[in-house]
Order: sequence, then C-alpha cells, then structure tokens
Amino acid sequence: MERLDQNVLPLLFEEQSKRITTGQFAAELMRFREFGKTTEKILTAFQGGKDAAGEVDTFVNEFWTAKQRAANRLHEISYRACFKPQLPRFFIERLTDPGGVVYDPFMGRGTTPIEAALLGRVPIACDINPLSVVLTRPRLDPPTVDAVAQRLKQINLENCDEFPEELLVFYHPETLKEIASLKKYLLQRDNSKSMDRVDDWIRMVAINRLTGHSNGFFSVYTLPPNQATSVKAQQRINEKRNQTPPRRHVREIMLKKTRVLLSECDGWVRQNLAQAAQRAQLLTLPAHATPQIARNSIDLVVTSPPFLDVVNYSGDNWLRCWFLGIDAKSVPITTPHNLQEWQEAMTAVFREFHRVLKPGGHVAFEVGEVRGGMVKLETAVLPCGIAAGLTPALVLINDQEFTKTANCWGVDNGEKGTNTNRIVLFRK
Repeated sequence: MERLDQNVLPLLFEEQSKRITTGQFAAELMRFREFGKTTEKILTAFQGGKDAAGEVDTFVNEFWTAKQRAANRLHEISYRACFKPQLPRFFIERLTDPGGVVYDPFMGRGTTPIEAALLGRVPIACDINPLSVVLTRPRLDPPTVDAVAQRLKQINLENCDEFPEELLVFYHPETLKEIASLKKYLLQRDNSKSMDRVDDWIRMVAINRLTGHSNGFFSVYTLPPNQATSVKAQQRINEKRNQTPPRRHVREIMLKKTRVLLSECDGWVRQNLAQAAQRAQLLTLPAHATPQIARNSIDLVVTSPPFLDVVNYSGDNWLRCWFLGIDAKSVPITTPHNLQEWQEAMTAVFREFHRVLKPGGHVAFEVGEVRGGMVKLETAVLPCGIAAGLTPALVLINDQEFTKTANCWGVDNGEKGTNTNRIVLFRK
C-alpha cells in the first residue's frame, strides 16, 4: 500500500488529479509484470438485447498477491465470500485521487470502505444486512488497546439473563455464561443509546470470536469463523472428533484479537482513518435504492454482489445475529435462484450506480464462476450495465494459485472459480 507522507496529509483533499484514463489503465494491464507473468489479452463475448451484445477486451494475469496477510491487519475480520483488500486497492490507487469518493453497495465485512479509508479516500458503503455496519464502523474509528483492556475489566461477565443450553455444543458452560453476559451488556448499552467507540469495537471483536477452528475462538473446534454451522451439525462434529468444548476465557481471547487487529494502526494510519471517517457514510439499505447518496457524487464503485444463491448469508451468520439480537431470517438479502432473476436485480443496482456516479467515474464489479464453473457471471453482468446506461471498458481476470480458503475446503486449483477474480469495469 502506497504511503502518504504525514506532512502532506492536511492537503489530502487538495491534490491535483493523478488518476489514469480507461485507455491508460488497459495499457498498464498489458505491461503488468509484477509477479513474473505476462498479461494475456482475450475477448469476452456477451449476449443481451439488440443493444447489449458484443465483445469486450479481457486481460488475464496475476494482478495482486495471493499471499495471506498482505494488507493492513485491520482487515482480519472473517466474513463469508469476501474478497482480499488487494482487489479494491488495485482499482482505488489507479482510478481515484486521494480524497476521492469510493462506494461499495454490498459492503459485507467492509473490505472496500476500510481500504479506501487507509488509502486516503472517502468511504461510502451500504448493505442490506445490519451486520455489515457492526463489522465496519469500529475499524474506521478504532480505540487503543489500553482502552479496550480497561473496558473489558469493567464489564461483569457473570451477569447473564439467558443460558441457551443448545449452544453448549459449541461452548463450555462457563464460557457460555461469559458470552451471554457480554451480550446482555452490549444490548443494554445499545438500547440506551450509550454505546461508544470502545463498546462498538468490543461488539465487533466478539462476533468474530464466536466460533472457529483454533483456541483463538470461544468455541470448540468447528467450521471456519465465517460460517457458523448448525447445532445438529456441530453435534456430529463433536462426536466424530470425540471432543467436548474446552473452557475459553472471553476477555483474554478478545484482547489478543484486538492487539492483532491494531498492530499496524500507527499514527499515520489513525490520522488517515480519522480524516476519512469525517465524511464516511455507512448505510443499511438495498443496493438499488440509496437516496441518501447524492447524484453524481461517487468517483469509483468497487463491489462484489451475491453470486446467485451460492452463499447462504443468513444461515452462515445465525450465531452472530443471535449475539446481536437480530432475527437472521428477517434480513431481506438478495438471493436470486436463477440467472434471469439475478440479472434483473443487478440491472436495478446498475441504474442506481448511474445515478450516483460522477461523469467519467467507474464501476469495478467483481463476479465469479458459479454452478460448478458452468456460468461465468461476467458475460451475464455486461448487459446489465449497458441497460443502465454505462459503457463497458474491459474485463480483468485475476488468475492465481491456491488460496488458503480453497485449501481448507479441499477444492482443487482452478475448480469452481475459487482462484480467480473476474472484474467487469464500466465507465459513466
């Protein structure tokens, strides 16, 4: 990540434009050799209506690293089907200036707004899932480790009103008591409108330590932390592994995770975050209807929408929703079951992009391969953008070796789209 000299930070929003044009961007992709590979240029053909059929230049290479922990550790929050911070960074650095406005309408864990803020841009983000704001907002205004440690000492972790025994498949009884007590404290603070930045942070860390597959989580061994399994499925895991939930200490685990997340939050990072947070917007709305965002106000959209019904976001986050006091089934997440429904939903989203984008602004729309690689969504999304009045610029395919997540699930390299990012770039 390019660092800005601390002495020029006050002038962050006054720098002259350095962003490149779409043509310059395509030329840079052809010259790209950072990881020792040569860019391959091909054509992507697509079919739509009479005005939405044709071919788009497509550039294939490894454009950002597949290595783990290659970005600021503030990003290390788990969420299902999230992309690496290197993806938005690649487009933000090239297609916006410092102080530019970057928008993600499907923010998920907040990768794009956090990376935009770290790069000195103004983050705007939206998601229909209220969990997203809970995950993102605290990292735009992080407290110190000492402040978190002091607050954790003050919270009574033996004061709970509920003890859901079905959750004992995940937790030791004493650990569950502490979790339920922390939940009670946070809900009381939230309901009384007395949550502050430290409480916000503690809540975010807590929902990311609920379940996982190491001793850094509150639970016994289970699925990776971005996917909470069901009670019955956990019973089967426990029986198969002959395991019982061990005693975990909530304060210690949360403080350890806090130290990791804040380990690279030096003075420069905190100043950049604070400056960006002053103008940031985090919304809980459907992506196709965001009246709070002004017309012609966005420089760049970087996002990744739901890939049909591939990911069950409400099911994966049921335990997090329990902790937050949210009914997971009540969140109207877009999960179209066929390609036509998905295209209709995305066309409505693109019309909203056309409204909020500045003339000359771009949309970097990351899609993937679904249905076992049989459906490549870049060909399906091109007609959506055209129907909304945007111009296709190019398609970028980031092609890499194994990712850690693909290995965890036993997916071979190149299968099911796990090791490619497919980004369609549009221009207004």
